[in-house]
Amino acid sequence: MRVSDFDFDLPKSLIAQHPSEKRDHSRLMVIDRATETIKHRHFYNIIEELTSNDVLVINDTKVIPARLLGMKLGTDAMIELLLLKEIEPNLWEAMTKPAKRVKVGTRINFGHLLEAECVSIHDEGIRHYKMHYEGIFIEILEQLGTMPLPPYITEKLSEKDRYQTVYAKDPGSAAAPTAGLHFTKELLQTIRDQGIEIIPITLHVGLGTFKPVQTDDVLSHHMHEETYTLTEESTLRLNRAREMGKKIVCVGTTSLRTLESNFQGTFKSGTYDTSIFIYPGYTFKVVDKLITNFHLPKSTLIMLVSALAGNELIKRAYHTAIEERYRFFSFGDAMFIK
Repeated sequence: MRVSDFDFDLPKSLIAQHPSEKRDHSRLMVIDRATETIKHRHFYNIIEELTSNDVLVINDTKVIPARLLGMKLGTDAMIELLLLKEIEPNLWEAMTKPAKRVKVGTRINFGHLLEAECVSIHDEGIRHYKMHYEGIFIEILEQLGTMPLPPYITEKLSEKDRYQTVYAKDPGSAAAPTAGLHFTKELLQTIRDQGIEIIPITLHVGLGTFKPVQTDDVLSHHMHEETYTLTEESTLRLNRAREMGKKIVCVGTTSLRTLESNFQGTFKSGTYDTSIFIYPGYTFKVVDKLITNFHLPKSTLIMLVSALAGNELIKRAYHTAIEERYRFFSFGDAMFIK
């Protein structure tokens, strides 16, 4: 299987540079796998597509101001860090630019509040840093860091909370679980009022989700680990839903990857790492439906949705989306695969 099989031509004008004025007013493409049909709606119509037998699984991770710009001690060279994952207390994995300037022992100063010391070197510009500071780390990040918007978004975000879901709770992500950006608190309440259970899980989005595929052999791509947590309560609710024959609807690929990673006959509570890579040929264990956005060409995410809906149906859906001028990527429109 070749990565080039998942390529397509996307006009730059369809890359959304800002979110829709109202979260739930983005467009929604509904793909019915049973009939292989496509219909066009708005996201607030999602309530009409869900049924009382569905369970909605959301990722309540919160994006941190993970992009830091500092100066290398001794040379004053400018170094940028993108914090990806806290490996252990005060030890962070970070993408580093320019990585060649940072060796073991290099110290990077971010004003008087924070200093990062490189303790190990890894592939693809990844470094591990010991963080030196006084106070509360997340509060320091709020002062020094910026929101790590994807590189294809070139316009400045006027409201930082628009790159957070309305249910974001647990800080730790380097990117937003963007399928959840379409929900409002009012829409979520309407869903609950319809008797549809909403179950939170947490996966902190890191390099595994958005790392570009740099080889044309799908099997040669290596997914980086990301950390997820299932609480005891969420685990009990998920297992009960399975026993009752409910359909599991994941909001976003991060929720899907979490559940497919965790399930081994039953769901198990705890905090774990996953590097699961889902592409066509994968047999889904627990996920029945997916709410997602429109993804980058040749990305692991378009491979995942192709695994769920089938290559040909996804190709047709994406061709239709371009013809109908849907908005793509993080701030773009939504797709519901049912």
